[in-house]
Amino acid sequence: MASGGMLVVIFLLSIVLLLLLIIKFNWEPFLALIGVSILVGLLAGIPAMEIPVVITEGFGSSLAGVGLIIGLGIMFGKLLEASGAVHKIAQTLVKIFGTKKTPAAVSLTGGLVSIPVFFDAAFIILVNLIKNLSKQAKISMMTLTTSLSVGLIVTHGMIPPTPGPLIVADNVGASVGFYILYGIIVSIPAVLVAGVFYAKWIGKNKPVYSNADEDSEEQSKGNEKITDSMGDKKEISAGLSFGLLLFPIVLIVIGAFLDLQNYDNILTSTLMFIGETNVALFISVLVTAFMVRPYLKEKTSSLYKDAIESGGLIILISGAGGGFGAVLNEGGIGNYLVELMTGWSMPILLLAFLFAQILRAALGNTTLALITASTVLGPMAAELGASPLLLGLAISAGGIGLSLPNDSGFWVVNKFSNLSVKDTLKTWTAGGTIAGVTALAMVYVLSLFEGILPGL
Repeated sequence: MASGGMLVVIFLLSIVLLLLLIIKFNWEPFLALIGVSILVGLLAGIPAMEIPVVITEGFGSSLAGVGLIIGLGIMFGKLLEASGAVHKIAQTLVKIFGTKKTPAAVSLTGGLVSIPVFFDAAFIILVNLIKNLSKQAKISMMTLTTSLSVGLIVTHGMIPPTPGPLIVADNVGASVGFYILYGIIVSIPAVLVAGVFYAKWIGKNKPVYSNADEDSEEQSKGNEKITDSMGDKKEISAGLSFGLLLFPIVLIVIGAFLDLQNYDNILTSTLMFIGETNVALFISVLVTAFMVRPYLKEKTSSLYKDAIESGGLIILISGAGGGFGAVLNEGGIGNYLVELMTGWSMPILLLAFLFAQILRAALGNTTLALITASTVLGPMAAELGASPLLLGLAISAGGIGLSLPNDSGFWVVNKFSNLSVKDTLKTWTAGGTIAGVTALAMVYVLSLFEGILPGL
């Protein structure tokens, strides 16, 4: 078996190889993760015949807690998107806040929408909104792009049922309900600092969006898709849109709180069952499908099919990430990295944050970074003397920032907002990183109440 500094070399080589396979050679992340996992196992000295077993067990354990939730979450988000609920939520929040507080409204919109809808899709859906707001309110496009992207990425990385934080909660052994609750608490200041204050500063005296800007072919296709999704169908109400979005979150949080109580009666048992994450999302999909039927242009069966097609690859990648993390642990790499970093007298929450942040920059994918970091550090939470929930939140905070050009999200923001690469780095990359650091600071604030507040 490899040991000492060789384990670090193997780890760094595995990250570089993943980067090359995914970016340079355009491998599917799923295939790249499986291939690199096998190679890491061999280099670390794991017996060859045991490597497939380790990967398979890691794959299965990763999906055991989240596979069903990922599929249901994607279906839920698809229904909200296709019914126009996402667009209605955005319009309503801007109307409530007014033009002077447009950045705050845009950030809040992004934060709400990204809970059920994936970042790339949510940004494409909402980019036309911020272009119109930029022209009407005379607010810099850089400001509104920062506000939207920060709002989207913070909840994408911090709040289940988005797959990344959902898998983190499962890997560290934290309650999903409390993870949602404290994830929201941590996300609010992160969005305010980066999505509002930093966004206003970075966009000061910068140009607003102009119709003279040339839309790329890719953007045009995205805009057509948005227009088609709205069509001439009946418009959904704001109340119903917000109600459907919050419905599963409320069920899960109630279930988590009741789980801590000692009540033993039919009512609480029923509410706890309904509040179980899988059950809550299943019920939410059924309720949403029924309620939005008058507002859909497509059949729900078609939407489910699209959700399953897009969710299948996400589930495979999530499982493969778990397999990669299992190999890192089995080969002793995870333990050695933790021992090495703890030897620097680094606080465990900071270690978790930096570990996830390094993976985020290297892999160019928030979900992959969160899966890998939590798979390695999660089983060690008790050994490291850390609250599982706080450890998970620190990992999630680390997965928010440092988005570089190896990230698809970087190019979605760049192309659809018509910003230069330099301005994309200032808005998307810097804004997300500031949000992540702010989220970590809030995790430390919560740590002051460990053992006092429920769930910590």
